Amino acid sequence: MLTLTENAVVAIRDLMVGEDVPADAGLRISPKPDEAGTLELSLASTPHAGDQVVEKEDVRVFVAEDVVQVLDDKSLDAQPGVPGQPNFRLNRRG
Repeated sequence: MLTLTENAVVAIRDLMVGEDVPADAGLRISPKPDEAGTLELSLASTPHAGDQVVEKEDVRVFVAEDVVQVLDDKSLDAQPGVPGQPNFRLNRRG
C-alpha cells in the first residue's frame, strides 16, 4: 500500500486550505488520460468507486484502482515549492 511521508501530509494539508472541499476530501492519484505511464494529482471530495483510501493523521489520499499495484511499494513525498504548489514525488520504499 502507498505510504505518505510527513512532508506529503503537510503539503496536502496546505493544498486544502482555502479550498471549498469537505473535511473528508483528499488528494486523488489517477492515470492521466491519453498519457500512458503518467499520473495525475487532483483534489477530490470523495473517493471514486474502487479507489484505495490511504489515511495518515487527518489527511486522505485516494488511489485509483488501476494504479494501486503500481504504487504498492511507493511512498508519496513532497518538497516545498511555491506556496500552494508543492512538488510531489514517488519514492520506492526500501
